[in-house]
Amino acid sequence: MGEFDNKEREEVFSKKVRAGKRTYFFDVKATRSGDYYLTVTESKKRLEDGVFVKHKIFLYKEDFEKFAEGLNETVDYIKTHQDVVEKRYEYSENGEHSTKSSDDFSF
Repeated sequence: MGEFDNKEREEVFSKKVRAGKRTYFFDVKATRSGDYYLTVTESKKRLEDGVFVKHKIFLYKEDFEKFAEGLNETVDYIKTHQDVVEKRYEYSENGEHSTKSSDDFSF
């Protein structure tokens, strides 16, 4: 294996979503052969020591359709069986945020 195998793949596209105490990163990366794949990372700051804890999944293009079907079915189940109030977050220059509720449940 070459030296490149130990490095992070180059990002092709990235989307950062802040949601309260969590931040989600949707990153498109390319394999050595040029195929794209998606990494989804959840980052949350631990209160006790201020360290950011990250969880990551890798999603390959051949799995996109099945993954999306499963995600949509699961979200629809929750929406059907329980009231969901989406929180809207506003960020200020000092890093503090407040929440707003909305009835918009769309992705």
